[in-house]
Formats: sequence, C-alpha cells, structure tokens
Amino acid sequence: MFSGIVEESAVVTRLEKDGGNLHITMRCSFTSELKIDQSVAHNGVCLTVVRIEGDEYTVTAIQETLDRSNLGQLEVGSLVNVERSMMMNGRLDGHIVQGHVDQTATCTEVREADGSYYFHFEYHSAPEMRRRGYLTVDKGSVCVNGVSLTVCTPTDDSFEVAIIPYTFNNTNFCQIHVGTVVNLEFDIIGKYIARINEVK
Repeated sequence: MFSGIVEESAVVTRLEKDGGNLHITMRCSFTSELKIDQSVAHNGVCLTVVRIEGDEYTVTAIQETLDRSNLGQLEVGSLVNVERSMMMNGRLDGHIVQGHVDQTATCTEVREADGSYYFHFEYHSAPEMRRRGYLTVDKGSVCVNGVSLTVCTPTDDSFEVAIIPYTFNNTNFCQIHVGTVVNLEFDIIGKYIARINEVK
C-alpha cells in the first residue's frame, strides 16, 4: 500500500524485453536501502525489486501491466516517480493508493497559473465503469503517475489537477506535456462504495 507521496523521480538506465515482460532498470538515491522482493510504486504501478547492482535496481513489468499503464512507453533517460510502500506507524499524507493502475489518461492541456500549473487529462470512460466507481469527483482524490492529487472540474471523462512548483520540480510532471500518457488509479474507497450500491 502507498500514499501517493512520491519520494523522487528515478532515471531509467536500461530496458530489456523478455518475451511479454519488460525489465526496467533505474537509478535512484535510495537503491542501497532496497532489498530483493520489496514492493516499490513506479508511476503508480506496484512492482517487485528483482535485481540490485550498485546504485541501480531492476523491476519487471508483465504484459498485463504494460497494456494497462504507460510503462511500455518508457525510454532510457525517462523519469519515473517512485515511492516505497507506506509505513503504518506514521501520518497518511496523501490518500490510500494500492499501486494497481486502472487505466491511462492523456494530457490535453497545460496552463501556467501564477507560478503553479493546471494539467487537464482525458480518459476513456464507459457508463458501466463509472457505475463501478472508475470516475473522479470534485475535490476528491486521484493518483496520476503515482502522485496523490486533488481533482478539479471533473466531467464524465476528464479532470484537472493543480500542481505546485515543488511537485512540478520533484516528480515527472516536469516532463508531462500535451499528448503525454499518464497512469490513473481511481480512489479505492469510491470504487468500494460504488460496488456496494451496485450489488444491493
């Protein structure tokens, strides 16, 4: 389980295709603190550490993950938002994030707003998915590329988020532009409530 508070942006140093799998090697400052089998969120996707070499570590994304997320679009040099699993003895600064990406969205607009930024995203939204809680609500939570954010001006298939300079500079939001595909995880509490109402 994660909180959506990104620790840093790791740099992709190597990509290796292996059948339907993709081995992703990255460099980050806390590699020495990791261990094999540890769970780390990558752009909001929970993946297992499978190899550690010096200041680099490797995780493997299977085809299902590549089909549902933006990890298959990574290139050497890409920045990946990383967060280690949440410790249960502290404050929950973001919101409950499982690391199970629901789908992707596409950035359709970026606006500067007196030092901060507004990012507008659009995503495929079917009525049956909305009934099951795959939607955003005004002032609710959404996880974008692993970042816990507050929703602004949602519609059936779009929403905006406001990004402060710290988040812009310390996550891969600095690389998001019109046309960029991002990972979405909708609020798990909303999905459970929708499912309960659906089975009544």
